[in-house]
Amino acid sequence: MAVSLSAPEIHPALDLPLLRDFISPRRPLWTASELLGLTKNVAAVFEDQLAGVLEYVPEQRWWARLALTDEVELWLLSWMPGQGTEPHDHGGASGSFTVYRGELREDYRYPTGPVRGATRKLGTGVGFGPGRAHQVRNTGALNAASVHAYSPPLLPTNEYTSLEAYTEAPQA
Repeated sequence: MAVSLSAPEIHPALDLPLLRDFISPRRPLWTASELLGLTKNVAAVFEDQLAGVLEYVPEQRWWARLALTDEVELWLLSWMPGQGTEPHDHGGASGSFTVYRGELREDYRYPTGPVRGATRKLGTGVGFGPGRAHQVRNTGALNAASVHAYSPPLLPTNEYTSLEAYTEAPQA
């Protein structure tokens, strides 16, 4: 989906010059490593502002969009114990997430590879290209939160019955 914004959309709690600098236009698409740098910087630099936005909802995972530009979208997600996603890809977008609070379990797969897994601890993150599916869950006893970024923005995700069912990455 092509996005054309006259100006970035930024959550009021984070509408600060430094965040505007972080998300300023660079190129049509951000790389996985640039997205990882963005999520790590936002989680570290805007800790107080994120805390003011963050909510935990027992009925479902909670999320808030922090910023949207023509090139990138940025989100804050919360995860109570036991909450998680279904296996999914990001519709051909590259992505990243950094754990802002707690820790998360991520299981992931590339189309022709085995399912792998990792525990993402506080302050750690991962950047990934468009050819990857994953499932993220809070398997711990404490609440967790994470900052996510995707480029290009606004691509719909594709869900799978399992990570084993993921065989081909859609093209952005």
